[in-house]
Amino acid sequence: MNRLPAWMGALDRKLVRELWGMKTQALAIAFVIAGGVAVHLLAAGMLSSLQETRRAYYERYLFADLWAPTVRAPQRLIADIRAIDGVQAATTRIRVPALFAMEGMSAPATGEVLSLPDVGEAAVNRLHLVRGRLPVAGQRDEAVVLQAFADAHGLEIGDTVPATLYGGRRRLTVVGIALSPEHVYAIGPGQFVPDDRLFGVLWMRRGALAQAVNQDEAFNEAVVRLSRDASEPAVIARLDRLLEPYGAPGAYGRADQISDAFVSSEIDQLATMGRVLPPVFLLVAAFLVNVVVSRLIAVQRAGIGLLKAFGYRDRDIIGHYLKLVAVIAATGVLIGGAAGIWLGRGMAELYMEYYRFPFLLFQADPADYATVIGVAMLTVMGGAALAVRRAAALNPAEAMTPAPPPDYSKVAGAWITRMRVLDQQSRMILRQIIRWPWRAALTVAGIAASGALLIGTLSMMDGIEVMIDSSFNVSNPHDVSVSFVEPRSRAALFSLAREDGVLAAEPFRVVPVRLRHGAREERAVITGAPLDGTLSRMVDTDNRPVQPHPGGLVLSSDLAAKLGIEAGDTVEAQVTEGRRPLLALPVSAVTASYVGSGARMRIEDLNRALEEGALVSGAWLTVDADRTGSLYARLKETPSVAGVGLQAEAVKRLAAMLDENLGRSILTFFLFAGLIASGVVYNTVRISFAERRRELASLRVLGFSRADVSYILLGEVAFLTLLALPLGAAAGAGLAWYLAHAMSSDLFRLPFAVAPATFGMAGAVVLVITVVASLMVRSQIDRLDLAEALKTGE
Repeated sequence: MNRLPAWMGALDRKLVRELWGMKTQALAIAFVIAGGVAVHLLAAGMLSSLQETRRAYYERYLFADLWAPTVRAPQRLIADIRAIDGVQAATTRIRVPALFAMEGMSAPATGEVLSLPDVGEAAVNRLHLVRGRLPVAGQRDEAVVLQAFADAHGLEIGDTVPATLYGGRRRLTVVGIALSPEHVYAIGPGQFVPDDRLFGVLWMRRGALAQAVNQDEAFNEAVVRLSRDASEPAVIARLDRLLEPYGAPGAYGRADQISDAFVSSEIDQLATMGRVLPPVFLLVAAFLVNVVVSRLIAVQRAGIGLLKAFGYRDRDIIGHYLKLVAVIAATGVLIGGAAGIWLGRGMAELYMEYYRFPFLLFQADPADYATVIGVAMLTVMGGAALAVRRAAALNPAEAMTPAPPPDYSKVAGAWITRMRVLDQQSRMILRQIIRWPWRAALTVAGIAASGALLIGTLSMMDGIEVMIDSSFNVSNPHDVSVSFVEPRSRAALFSLAREDGVLAAEPFRVVPVRLRHGAREERAVITGAPLDGTLSRMVDTDNRPVQPHPGGLVLSSDLAAKLGIEAGDTVEAQVTEGRRPLLALPVSAVTASYVGSGARMRIEDLNRALEEGALVSGAWLTVDADRTGSLYARLKETPSVAGVGLQAEAVKRLAAMLDENLGRSILTFFLFAGLIASGVVYNTVRISFAERRRELASLRVLGFSRADVSYILLGEVAFLTLLALPLGAAAGAGLAWYLAHAMSSDLFRLPFAVAPATFGMAGAVVLVITVVASLMVRSQIDRLDLAEALKTGE
């Protein structure tokens, strides 16, 4: 630092020396700034990358805007569908549920088989072939397999997949492996997260699939792309009128398409993260800069007076200190930018495990970089502005005289001086806090912000654990769910109950409906279940079962809110299958539901309302874990079984996802919160030490021990940290509540839950950081040169 270039001006040389002298403090501030920049780039960059990738993928592969399922409609209707105003392109297809008996896996895999046109590619929802080719028209047993399913089972071109389609067993030869815009997030019915081993999608040529499931010259689903100026509700209404005679339950748009709904939910969560977290970092950084620059100006008070006496103008002084702050801010922006890009690329790789795009590259928009650089620099420079203005306002005569000593004779200071219950060192600590009340308050706020961020991020794990426990262990404690191809008599339930390894069986009946209340309408499914059932039930937030009254309906709170319904109201339910009766059902209760939307009534009441007899759509089973092999083998061979859900596998997959995905994210924010705490605590102690070096040296000369002097210096930050902990706990609970609501979507509601261990963990982390930062400064007390320190200020 002694050999600086001659071409540098005096103030620039002074700037370099100052930065070198406060390098540790400057880096601490830079890392806090870097945290805010990194979080913003991570959230904004990943958000724009995901949105742009989705847009390009959907556009290139002609992703549908509407889906219109039916039971069986004549193929000639395609001309009428294409003639609807607002329809840009449309195609019909066959979509059937399937069971796959995969080699090396006893549990049955479920999925679906979709038809492709006999010639060429689809006009809507085209496939992205990863390798191989499309099936040849006329070849009955050729299929393309979804890449996620193929990778999970090690399938290659030429392998075969045993499949059960509407009771018929086929061995389908893999001729291609593909991605699909419909299955970016490939998830089976009732699953929380994708399980590529247990859910698969295959595509066959239309003629071959129609022959296998008896759908010649017919279709059971139409998919539609809309023109830019089309009215989605109007097109849906026309489609419904056209297809209603053929058992159509009702068309729906992308908002209700399960894959796109999950992607949209992830995009909303990224937007929330980018909106909430970066401001915390930048505000703390602004506070730190203000304190550091204020301390620097106070120490250099006489020097500023000399500079002005030698002719330096106010703008020269202001420019000097703003340059110093700009260097710190620029360092933080550079570190944060590099960290944000690195974290973003890691997150993009993680997303590719769950969201199956042909590519997903982290690419922050130039506007994101410009925004975060501009906001970071303005925030930090704003934090320095007040302190710099005070430096410019000093006149030379005033600046070169020592600042007046603090007056402790007023109110609180005098009261503390007379407190005999405190020793002298403790009174010195309290007087120091009274001397700088705003700095103390901001220190408390910064440490509290760190604790709040820790609690807020950790609470997400608490909420998910509550959601899993309620959804799996309390609401749905069954082991296996079995769905039939079509409703069957109770004899099918009794047959399942007699299978080897089945300990208990309960029936369910599901009916697609349109619920109406006033001018509001929602697509939903009513589930009929036994009144005294224990294998699946609706529960409230206290995990108490909520039972419908005779003939009544229990609605989930989100569905009730959409319809504007309360308990005691009556809702119209237009059944969209079979004879399609219109039911008027009293709502007996509304209860919170963490996953999906639900409507439930007694199965006997539902059967009676439908006038169909004692039919069931499937059954929930409790099974002996040691005897599942024979049960799974039987289910694979049963023609009437359309799907099998395995609760244990779902829980296992969800736990793995939490460890891999959410665990990494929480660890990242955990480290960022630690940066805030360490930056605030270290700078507070370091500034106090710099201000009080002469005072501490005087005490040492007067006979105070190193421990006594350390207590005076470090007791201040310890006291402020203890004040900050309860404030951080309260703020953290508020942040946890906000995140629980902000991160919730139509797919799931994250409960507000903060475990006592979360408060304990956050408090312990803050305390450990405080101790470590204090010990770093404590070592400087031991090395304090008393003679040099006592010369200061003389």
